[in-house]
Amino acid sequence: MNTLALIANLAVFTAALLWLARHRARGASFSHTVLVALLVGAGLGVLLQWGYGHGHAIVSQTLAWVNLVGGGYVRLLQMIVMPLVLVTILAAVTRLDDARALGKISGGVLGVLMLTTAASAVIGVAVTRLFGLSADGLVQGARELERGEALAARTGEVAGLNVPSLLQSFIPTNPFAELAGANPTSVISVVVFASLLGIAALGLRREDPELGARVIGGIEALQALVMRLVRMVIRLTPYGVLALMIRVVANSNLADILNLAGFVVASYLGLALILLLHTALLASVGLNPVRHFRKIWPVLTFAFTSRSSAATIPLNIDGQIRRLGVSPAVANFSASFGATIGQNGCAGLYPAMLAVMIAPSLGIDPLSAGFFFPLILVTTLASFGIAGVGGGATFAALVVLSTMNLPVALAGLLISIEPLIDMGRTAVNVSGSMTAGAVTSRVLGETDLEIFQGEPGESDEGGGVAVGHPQTGVGSPAHPTAPAAAAAPI
Repeated sequence: MNTLALIANLAVFTAALLWLARHRARGASFSHTVLVALLVGAGLGVLLQWGYGHGHAIVSQTLAWVNLVGGGYVRLLQMIVMPLVLVTILAAVTRLDDARALGKISGGVLGVLMLTTAASAVIGVAVTRLFGLSADGLVQGARELERGEALAARTGEVAGLNVPSLLQSFIPTNPFAELAGANPTSVISVVVFASLLGIAALGLRREDPELGARVIGGIEALQALVMRLVRMVIRLTPYGVLALMIRVVANSNLADILNLAGFVVASYLGLALILLLHTALLASVGLNPVRHFRKIWPVLTFAFTSRSSAATIPLNIDGQIRRLGVSPAVANFSASFGATIGQNGCAGLYPAMLAVMIAPSLGIDPLSAGFFFPLILVTTLASFGIAGVGGGATFAALVVLSTMNLPVALAGLLISIEPLIDMGRTAVNVSGSMTAGAVTSRVLGETDLEIFQGEPGESDEGGGVAVGHPQTGVGSPAHPTAPAAAAAPI
């Protein structure tokens, strides 16, 4: 009987995949197909829970097979992250007329990321106080106690952590190890290595134009090859989203969610306010926020279902270049930095909420100047080097709570709803990195407004990723249609 039920479930899943393929083949846009996949996946997940019950063996067996598609897609994206970051940053730097333009790009991107993270921490404090959330009211079950003990044991990882040592960790000692993702900050280390390699190529071109041209030609050929691979993987996005959404919904425990409903609602209200902050930043530089979010919807959808900012990097870069008209150099830096630095949801909102919930249990007024301002500063600085995968928020919470001398074990009380909230946090993290890219590119006058003004479906053909036009790289003349940042929203 169980075998027949499993076969029936997998037959329905296979039929859904085939239907999505036909839907796409009939001319549906990439964005629309991803949205449909999200809704169909949620519906199938609900049916699994309703038909068998939470935690049923058939559900687990079904999800194990479904995860061949969802987990396999995530692994394919993770496979191409490091090669993509390496070759795109390297190619972007070699297109610069002046290597000093890197300072403008990195400064602009990091400035927006830090600003939005600090604001996200303030929002976290506000929503926590608004809902009157406190760690005293949380129920400690066996899983929560076990998680709390595990978190307390991990405090040794951050005991000697400080800003200078963290910044030093960005400098790679072994580029090959960093390309293999050996450290939480490996993405940033690869960006640093690729930037230095690109600057060396620029110097070689000045010293020996003929040899430099051959080297840069080889870099562009390698980039074209990697981008072809990226296009192949991104075409699978609707099917990956379908499978991931089935797993997320089927694994959700409604009782746990209702038990901590206040924290869930407060978290999503905070995330919504952060998105409003992104909206205000976009409008302030003359970009139409509604058009912006319509265009990046598929990227945020995948981030929501995968809970991985790092795995979203390829889609992030694609969305910025092909849909938002962001220059390739800025897009690559913002997507790479945004996966490990200044994550608005995981490293800004979440640690601040936990700190404000825990402080009253120790007799601390979270709104006192002696607690509030250090908390915002610590949260902002601690956002450097947060791993862009599921669980990055936990590490950020460890750093913030340890630095503020608060008990980290209490963070374990939220384990039952962690996946549900992490989906929204990850989507907001990615939105923050794309906002940083869009704002920085616009301020530098490098945004291709023709691409931005186009309809979302116009660049969806094949779900491809553009290599990027050399003439839009930072350091080259600004696009003739890019007016000053103070122009009216477009």
